[in-house]
Amino acid sequence: MPDRLLELELGGIVCGVDEAGRGPLAGPVVAAAVILPAELPPELAGLNDSKKLTRKARERLFPLIQQHCQWAIAEASVAEIDSLNIHRATLTAMARAVVALPVAPAHALIDGKFAPPVAAKTHTVIGGDTICVNISAASILAKVARDQIMGDLAALHPEYGWERNAGYGTAEHMAALEQNGTTIHHRRSFAPVAAALAAITGDSAINLA
Repeated sequence: MPDRLLELELGGIVCGVDEAGRGPLAGPVVAAAVILPAELPPELAGLNDSKKLTRKARERLFPLIQQHCQWAIAEASVAEIDSLNIHRATLTAMARAVVALPVAPAHALIDGKFAPPVAAKTHTVIGGDTICVNISAASILAKVARDQIMGDLAALHPEYGWERNAGYGTAEHMAALEQNGTTIHHRRSFAPVAAALAAITGDSAINLA
C-alpha cells in the first residue's frame, strides 16, 4: 500500500502529482496535484493507485480528497497535445496543477520518469501512485475528473462510447471512427486518428461536426 515515508523524509510542504489520459485518442490530458493534511483522516484510509480501485471507490474518494486536502486539477487541451506532443502536453498539465495549488509546495513528487517545470523541487517516482499516498490521491482526482469530462463529451458525441472507453482506442471507438470520422475532440497527432482521417477524406482534414 502507498505510504508517506518519502514525503516525511523530504519534510516541508510536499505535493503529489499525477495525470490521466496520456493514451486515449480523444479528449484532454488531465493532471492533479494534492497536498495531504498533517494527519490523514480515516475517510482517506483507502487511498491507492486509481487503477487499483473500482470506479465506485474512486468516485467515493474524489470528494473526500477535495474536502480534506489542498488540491488542484488542470488540463492540456487536444490542440495543445497536437501542437506540443503528448509528452510535453502532459508536463504542461502537471505544471499547471502545481501552480494552481492554494499553497506553494517546497517539494513535488511526480509519478513517472519526467518532471514538469515548476518552482518546487521535483522528485520523480516510477510507479509513484502505488508508493506515495499523495500521488495516489492525485491519481484519483485526475482519473475521476477526466472521466467526467469524457462523459460530458459523450453526451455530445454518443456514437463513440466515450462514457465507457474514456477515449481509448477500443474496438467500439475504432469502429465508430471508421464509420463516422473524427470530431474536434480527437487527437489528430495520434496515428489511429490520422489513419482514420486519411481513409475517409484522403487527407488530414478534420470533420468539425
